[in-house]
Amino acid sequence: MPLADWQAVLLSMPALALFGLCVGSFLNVVIHRLPQQVERDLKEQASDILGLPAPDLGPPLTLSHPPSRCPSCGHRIRWYENIPVVSWLALRGRCSSCKTGISARYPAIEILCGVLFAAMGWLHGPHPVTLAWCGFAALLLAAALIDWDTTYLPDVLTGPLLWGGLVAATLGWTIPLPDAVWGAVGGFMSLWTVAAAWKLVRGEIGMADGDFILLAGLGAWLGWQMLLPLVLAASAIGAIVGIGMWLSGALREGRYVPFGPFLAGAGLAVLFAGRERVFGWMGWA
Repeated sequence: MPLADWQAVLLSMPALALFGLCVGSFLNVVIHRLPQQVERDLKEQASDILGLPAPDLGPPLTLSHPPSRCPSCGHRIRWYENIPVVSWLALRGRCSSCKTGISARYPAIEILCGVLFAAMGWLHGPHPVTLAWCGFAALLLAAALIDWDTTYLPDVLTGPLLWGGLVAATLGWTIPLPDAVWGAVGGFMSLWTVAAAWKLVRGEIGMADGDFILLAGLGAWLGWQMLLPLVLAASAIGAIVGIGMWLSGALREGRYVPFGPFLAGAGLAVLFAGRERVFGWMGWA
Protein backbone atom coordinates (compact mmCIF):
# COMPACT_ATOMS: atom_id res chain seq x y z
CA MET A 1 0.00 0.00 0.00
CA PRO A 2 1.44 3.44 -0.91
CA LEU A 3 2.53 5.70 1.95
CA ALA A 4 -0.26 8.19 1.18
CA ASP A 5 -2.84 5.41 1.57
CA TRP A 6 -1.36 4.28 4.88
CA GLN A 7 -1.45 7.87 6.09
CA ALA A 8 -5.09 8.20 5.09
CA VAL A 9 -5.95 5.04 7.05
CA LEU A 10 -3.88 5.73 10.17
CA LEU A 11 -5.03 9.34 10.39
CA SER A 12 -8.66 8.71 9.52
CA MET A 13 -11.34 9.81 11.96
CA PRO A 14 -12.09 6.25 13.24
CA ALA A 15 -8.38 5.56 13.81
CA LEU A 16 -7.93 8.89 15.59
CA ALA A 17 -10.99 8.16 17.73
CA LEU A 18 -9.48 4.82 18.85
CA PHE A 19 -6.16 6.52 19.50
CA GLY A 20 -7.98 9.19 21.49
CA LEU A 21 -9.66 6.56 23.67
CA CYS A 22 -6.23 5.15 24.57
CA VAL A 23 -4.80 8.62 25.24
CA GLY A 24 -7.87 9.39 27.34
CA SER A 25 -7.12 6.34 29.48
CA PHE A 26 -3.62 7.70 30.08
CA LEU A 27 -5.02 11.16 30.83
CA ASN A 28 -7.10 9.62 33.61
CA VAL A 29 -3.82 8.59 35.24
CA VAL A 30 -2.29 12.03 34.66
CA ILE A 31 -5.32 13.83 36.10
CA HIS A 32 -5.31 11.63 39.19
CA ARG A 33 -1.59 11.34 39.90
CA LEU A 34 0.05 14.53 38.67
CA PRO A 35 -1.42 16.76 41.43
CA GLN A 36 -0.25 14.19 44.00
CA GLN A 37 3.24 14.26 42.51
CA VAL A 38 3.31 18.05 42.63
CA GLU A 39 2.15 18.05 46.26
CA ARG A 40 4.83 15.53 47.23
CA ASP A 41 7.52 17.60 45.48
CA LEU A 42 6.39 20.78 47.23
CA LYS A 43 6.46 19.11 50.64
CA GLU A 44 9.96 17.76 50.01
CA GLN A 45 11.20 21.18 48.84
CA ALA A 46 9.59 22.96 51.80
CA SER A 47 11.14 20.59 54.33
CA ASP A 48 14.54 20.97 52.65
CA ILE A 49 14.34 24.79 52.63
CA LEU A 50 13.23 24.92 56.27
CA GLY A 51 15.80 22.35 57.36
CA LEU A 52 13.15 19.98 58.66
CA PRO A 53 13.33 16.18 58.59
CA ALA A 54 12.18 14.66 55.33
CA PRO A 55 8.44 13.99 55.51
CA ASP A 56 7.13 10.44 55.30
CA LEU A 57 5.39 10.48 51.93
CA GLY A 58 5.14 6.75 51.43
CA PRO A 59 6.46 4.86 48.39
CA PRO A 60 7.54 6.81 45.27
CA LEU A 61 4.74 7.85 42.95
CA THR A 62 5.05 8.35 39.19
CA LEU A 63 2.66 8.15 36.28
CA SER A 64 3.70 4.54 35.71
CA HIS A 65 4.42 3.30 39.23
CA PRO A 66 2.89 1.82 41.25
CA PRO A 67 0.53 -0.04 38.88
CA SER A 68 -3.11 1.01 39.00
CA ARG A 69 -5.08 -0.48 41.90
CA CYS A 70 -8.56 -0.24 43.32
CA PRO A 71 -8.44 2.49 46.01
CA SER A 72 -10.88 0.52 48.17
CA CYS A 73 -9.42 -2.99 48.29
CA GLY A 74 -6.00 -2.62 46.63
CA HIS A 75 -6.84 -5.05 43.81
CA ARG A 76 -4.30 -4.62 41.01
CA ILE A 77 -6.00 -3.67 37.77
CA ARG A 78 -5.26 -6.31 35.12
CA TRP A 79 -4.61 -5.29 31.52
CA TYR A 80 -7.97 -6.60 30.32
CA GLU A 81 -9.68 -4.57 33.06
CA ASN A 82 -8.08 -1.41 31.71
CA ILE A 83 -9.34 -1.39 28.12
CA PRO A 84 -10.84 2.06 27.48
CA VAL A 85 -14.64 2.18 27.97
CA VAL A 86 -15.04 -1.56 27.18
CA SER A 87 -13.67 -2.74 30.52
CA TRP A 88 -15.83 -0.29 32.48
CA LEU A 89 -18.92 -1.53 30.68
CA ALA A 90 -17.94 -5.20 31.07
CA LEU A 91 -17.36 -4.68 34.80
CA ARG A 92 -20.63 -2.72 35.03
CA GLY A 93 -18.75 0.14 36.60
CA ARG A 94 -17.51 -1.87 39.59
CA CYS A 95 -14.24 -3.31 40.85
CA SER A 96 -13.97 -7.00 39.90
CA SER A 97 -12.75 -7.84 43.41
CA CYS A 98 -14.66 -5.78 45.99
CA LYS A 99 -17.49 -4.53 43.73
CA THR A 100 -16.92 -0.92 44.78
CA GLY A 101 -18.29 1.49 42.18
CA ILE A 102 -15.90 2.97 39.61
CA SER A 103 -16.74 6.56 38.67
CA ALA A 104 -18.32 7.06 35.25
CA ARG A 105 -15.95 9.99 34.87
CA TYR A 106 -13.19 7.63 33.72
CA PRO A 107 -14.93 6.34 30.59
CA ALA A 108 -16.41 9.82 30.02
CA ILE A 109 -12.89 11.30 29.78
CA GLU A 110 -11.83 8.50 27.43
CA ILE A 111 -14.85 9.09 25.20
CA LEU A 112 -14.37 12.85 25.24
CA CYS A 113 -10.72 12.47 24.25
CA GLY A 114 -11.70 10.10 21.44
CA VAL A 115 -14.31 12.55 20.19
CA LEU A 116 -11.82 15.44 20.29
CA PHE A 117 -9.21 13.47 18.34
CA ALA A 118 -11.78 12.46 15.72
CA ALA A 119 -12.94 16.07 15.52
CA MET A 120 -9.36 17.17 14.88
CA GLY A 121 -9.25 14.69 12.01
CA TRP A 122 -12.49 16.12 10.63
CA LEU A 123 -11.16 19.67 10.95
CA HIS A 124 -7.63 19.18 9.60
CA GLY A 125 -7.88 16.02 7.50
CA PRO A 126 -5.57 12.96 7.41
CA HIS A 127 -2.36 14.95 7.69
CA PRO A 128 0.52 14.63 10.20
CA VAL A 129 -0.23 18.12 11.56
CA THR A 130 -3.50 16.69 12.88
CA LEU A 131 -1.47 14.83 15.51
CA ALA A 132 -0.11 18.15 16.75
CA TRP A 133 -3.67 19.40 17.19
CA CYS A 134 -4.56 16.17 18.98
CA GLY A 135 -1.74 16.93 21.41
CA PHE A 136 -3.19 20.43 21.81
CA ALA A 137 -6.57 18.94 22.72
CA ALA A 138 -5.11 16.36 25.12
CA LEU A 139 -3.11 18.98 27.02
CA LEU A 140 -6.15 21.23 27.32
CA LEU A 141 -8.35 18.39 28.55
CA ALA A 142 -5.89 17.27 31.23
CA ALA A 143 -5.11 20.83 32.38
CA ALA A 144 -8.79 21.80 32.55
CA LEU A 145 -9.80 18.82 34.68
CA ILE A 146 -6.85 19.13 37.04
CA ASP A 147 -7.66 22.82 37.50
CA TRP A 148 -11.32 22.00 38.15
CA ASP A 149 -10.36 19.40 40.78
CA THR A 150 -7.54 21.27 42.48
CA THR A 151 -7.61 24.93 41.26
CA TYR A 152 -4.02 24.34 40.10
CA LEU A 153 -2.68 24.40 36.52
CA PRO A 154 0.59 22.40 36.36
CA ASP A 155 3.44 24.03 34.44
CA VAL A 156 4.27 20.58 33.09
CA LEU A 157 1.08 20.84 31.00
CA THR A 158 0.74 24.55 30.27
CA GLY A 159 4.44 24.93 29.41
CA PRO A 160 4.40 22.30 26.63
CA LEU A 161 1.15 23.82 25.35
CA LEU A 162 2.84 27.21 24.99
CA TRP A 163 6.11 25.98 23.50
CA GLY A 164 4.34 23.45 21.30
CA GLY A 165 2.26 26.24 19.77
CA LEU A 166 5.35 28.33 19.05
CA VAL A 167 7.24 25.38 17.55
CA ALA A 168 4.26 24.39 15.39
CA ALA A 169 4.02 27.94 14.06
CA THR A 170 7.78 28.05 13.44
CA LEU A 171 7.52 24.86 11.36
CA GLY A 172 4.65 26.35 9.35
CA TRP A 173 2.08 23.86 10.63
CA THR A 174 -0.47 26.27 12.09
CA ILE A 175 -0.51 30.07 11.93
CA PRO A 176 2.11 32.66 10.92
CA LEU A 177 4.88 32.84 13.51
CA PRO A 178 4.35 36.57 14.32
CA ASP A 179 0.68 35.85 15.12
CA ALA A 180 1.76 33.02 17.42
CA VAL A 181 4.42 35.05 19.20
CA TRP A 182 2.16 38.05 19.78
CA GLY A 183 -0.62 35.67 20.76
CA ALA A 184 1.62 34.21 23.46
CA VAL A 185 2.81 37.61 24.66
CA GLY A 186 -0.66 39.15 24.58
CA GLY A 187 -2.25 36.16 26.28
CA PHE A 188 0.17 36.22 29.17
CA MET A 189 0.31 39.98 29.64
CA SER A 190 -3.44 40.58 29.40
CA LEU A 191 -4.33 38.32 32.32
CA TRP A 192 -1.21 39.30 34.25
CA THR A 193 -2.25 42.96 34.01
CA VAL A 194 -5.77 42.19 35.21
CA ALA A 195 -4.45 40.11 38.12
CA ALA A 196 -1.89 42.75 39.09
CA ALA A 197 -4.54 45.48 39.07
CA TRP A 198 -6.89 43.32 41.16
CA LYS A 199 -4.17 42.68 43.73
CA LEU A 200 -3.31 46.38 43.84
CA VAL A 201 -6.93 47.42 44.39
CA ARG A 202 -8.20 44.56 46.53
CA GLY A 203 -4.98 43.37 48.14
CA GLU A 204 -5.65 39.74 47.23
CA ILE A 205 -4.71 37.31 44.48
CA GLY A 206 -7.49 37.01 41.93
CA MET A 207 -5.77 34.79 39.37
CA ALA A 208 -2.76 32.48 39.41
CA ASP A 209 0.18 32.25 37.03
CA GLY A 210 -1.18 29.05 35.50
CA ASP A 211 -4.03 30.97 33.89
CA PHE A 212 -1.55 33.42 32.31
CA ILE A 213 0.48 30.59 30.76
CA LEU A 214 -2.65 28.75 29.61
CA LEU A 215 -3.95 31.78 27.72
CA ALA A 216 -0.45 32.38 26.34
CA GLY A 217 -0.48 28.81 25.04
CA LEU A 218 -3.89 29.30 23.43
CA GLY A 219 -2.61 32.50 21.84
CA ALA A 220 0.41 30.64 20.45
CA TRP A 221 -1.87 28.10 18.75
CA LEU A 222 -4.74 30.36 17.68
CA GLY A 223 -3.12 33.78 17.22
CA TRP A 224 -3.39 37.15 18.93
CA GLN A 225 -6.57 37.96 16.99
CA MET A 226 -8.47 35.28 18.94
CA LEU A 227 -7.49 36.44 22.42
CA LEU A 228 -10.44 38.78 22.96
CA PRO A 229 -13.04 36.23 21.76
CA LEU A 230 -11.36 33.61 23.96
CA VAL A 231 -11.48 35.73 27.11
CA LEU A 232 -15.04 36.93 26.45
CA ALA A 233 -16.33 33.41 25.83
CA ALA A 234 -14.52 31.98 28.87
CA SER A 235 -15.73 34.82 31.11
CA ALA A 236 -19.35 34.49 29.96
CA ILE A 237 -19.45 30.73 30.43
CA GLY A 238 -17.58 30.98 33.73
CA ALA A 239 -20.00 33.60 35.03
CA ILE A 240 -23.02 31.46 34.12
CA VAL A 241 -21.55 28.36 35.76
CA GLY A 242 -20.41 30.35 38.80
CA ILE A 243 -23.86 31.87 39.32
CA GLY A 244 -25.44 28.43 38.97
CA MET A 245 -23.04 26.98 41.54
CA TRP A 246 -23.67 29.91 43.88
CA LEU A 247 -27.43 29.46 43.66
CA SER A 248 -27.13 25.72 44.26
CA GLY A 249 -24.64 26.12 47.11
CA ALA A 250 -21.98 24.17 45.21
CA LEU A 251 -19.25 26.82 45.35
CA ARG A 252 -16.10 25.53 47.01
CA GLU A 253 -14.44 27.16 50.01
CA GLY A 254 -13.38 30.68 49.11
CA ARG A 255 -16.44 31.11 46.86
CA TYR A 256 -14.64 31.02 43.53
CA VAL A 257 -14.54 28.93 40.36
CA PRO A 258 -11.27 28.10 38.55
CA PHE A 259 -10.91 29.97 35.26
CA GLY A 260 -8.72 27.41 33.48
CA PRO A 261 -11.49 24.99 32.43
CA PHE A 262 -13.43 27.81 30.78
CA LEU A 263 -10.35 29.09 28.96
CA ALA A 264 -9.68 25.57 27.69
CA GLY A 265 -13.30 25.11 26.61
CA ALA A 266 -13.33 28.50 24.91
CA GLY A 267 -10.11 27.59 23.08
CA LEU A 268 -11.66 24.44 21.64
CA ALA A 269 -14.90 26.25 20.79
CA VAL A 270 -13.06 29.03 18.96
CA LEU A 271 -10.93 26.50 17.08
CA PHE A 272 -13.91 24.52 15.81
CA ALA A 273 -15.97 27.62 15.07
CA GLY A 274 -13.23 28.91 12.80
CA ARG A 275 -11.64 32.30 12.44
CA GLU A 276 -14.09 33.68 9.86
CA ARG A 277 -17.16 32.76 11.89
CA VAL A 278 -15.67 34.17 15.11
CA PHE A 279 -14.73 37.40 13.34
CA GLY A 280 -18.29 37.63 12.05
CA TRP A 281 -19.70 37.24 15.55
CA MET A 282 -17.35 39.95 16.78
CA GLY A 283 -18.30 42.28 13.89
CA TRP A 284 -14.78 42.21 12.50
CA ALA A 285 -15.62 40.62 9.15
